[in-house]
Amino acid sequence: MKSRLLAGTAAVALALVGALLIIVYANGADARAMANMEVREVLVVTKAVPAGTAVNDLAASLTVEKVPAKAVSASALTTLDTKAGTVAAVDLVPGEQLLDQRLIPPVEAEDDGAVKVPAGFQEVSFQLEPQRVVGGRIAAGDHVGVAMSFKDGVDRGKPAGASTQLTLRKVLVTSIQRAPQATASGDANTAQETAIPEGALIITLAVNDIDANKIVFTSEFGTIWLTKEPMDAQDNGPRIEHLDTVYK
Repeated sequence: MKSRLLAGTAAVALALVGALLIIVYANGADARAMANMEVREVLVVTKAVPAGTAVNDLAASLTVEKVPAKAVSASALTTLDTKAGTVAAVDLVPGEQLLDQRLIPPVEAEDDGAVKVPAGFQEVSFQLEPQRVVGGRIAAGDHVGVAMSFKDGVDRGKPAGASTQLTLRKVLVTSIQRAPQATASGDANTAQETAIPEGALIITLAVNDIDANKIVFTSEFGTIWLTKEPMDAQDNGPRIEHLDTVYK
């Protein structure tokens, strides 16, 4: 009985030793592989960084990693010493190498975000809550559909009642302004000065004069909802929704 117990214990011990040897060998193989190739140190993003973040605030979201030279981008940065005063040109994603062109002067960042208004068009702005703007996932340069709703309806051929129509299609967004968030210290003065409720967005669209008039009228006397509508989205023509048609 004792011999069987000792044999079992020895087998378990040998299995553990074997597993440890495999792990050690695997780690050693990685080290040997790295030793046989040229490596370089580069800055790698560890936490998501939004576009516009100042370079002084990037340090906590970066780390220096050793990467095989063949996998290092030609413009990868090893230090931030030469990028003083710059900001992130785009959103930085965890795992990517920090490239020189990702950090640009603030003036260039503002210019990159500008959207040119088409000739003959004008801009009109209105305020919406995030749920009416695809959860706030719309940016300057996107195209949207503008749905207009009225409680008493607008179709004379139908009985009085609520109605909605996706009236304007593939409209260019030229600007998005977001309400400032109150800080932990309770600094609410900034939010009050803007007259934009916290969480709301100011949307600016490029439209012709007639469509601008429709947007202003609906903002005053109805409600607006936006869809994110790429240029290749289907357009099945105008349709007015009523209580007796919405399920059809």
